[in-house]
Amino acid sequence: MSLSKGKSKVLAATEYDMQMMLACEVHKGTKNLEKNMEKYVVSNKPTEGIHLINIGRTWEKLMLAARIIVTVENPSDVVAISSRQYGQRAVLKFGQYTGAQYLVNRFTPGLFTNQIQAKFTEPRLLIVTDPRSDFQAMKEASLANIPVIAFCDTDSPVKYVDVAIPANNKGRNSIALMYWLLAREVLRLRGTVSRRTPWDVKVDLFFFRDPEEVADKKKENEDEENNSGAQAVVASESNIVSADENLDEYDQQEDGQGQWADQE
Repeated sequence: MSLSKGKSKVLAATEYDMQMMLACEVHKGTKNLEKNMEKYVVSNKPTEGIHLINIGRTWEKLMLAARIIVTVENPSDVVAISSRQYGQRAVLKFGQYTGAQYLVNRFTPGLFTNQIQAKFTEPRLLIVTDPRSDFQAMKEASLANIPVIAFCDTDSPVKYVDVAIPANNKGRNSIALMYWLLAREVLRLRGTVSRRTPWDVKVDLFFFRDPEEVADKKKENEDEENNSGAQAVVASESNIVSADENLDEYDQQEDGQGQWADQE
């Protein structure tokens, strides 16, 4: 579906893309609203206690960000960062499929400005998951003249942000979907993935997975396998017992027939 008249339908969002954005609650903002984010919300008055983001504007900014990323000749010159736990897996997968670098957990001060550091890097583009939690990285990027693309919620500050993508950056599903869409559009613009066929990478790979939940699920599966194995053993033992009983009955019948033959 086309977002506005006179624009190319090639880069327009499909109905399925919009449905996924709504299902992952990309449009759900917060109770607070920053002054610079007012143009990205449906109404200045909160609906059901929260502000709703215009996903049409979200898609436009997402495509702008993808076109900016494609202009960087070396994919490793792009750095995606997330100190939020929900965005770490999405950042890792984004770097895996697009060739960009990724930084998770705590950002080391001076990584972009202190050349004495062993891990000093000079990226040409920075992608930020949350402007509040990743503020230190954005500040250093501004000192090093590095453009910043950030996923901004309704209450996110846009200082040091060059391209703000309005989206819910607090939900695990929303963050994963936005990075998945961004990676897909980057690969499509590079010509790696065709627009005529769906991307074979599922969005589920970008979702955050709690290690405790994964361990509990693995334990449940092992318990189910053990229970099924135990049931199979019990069933086999019962079959063996029934077979032995049948053999005993057969032997008794043969003994009886032998006695009748002797009497005759």
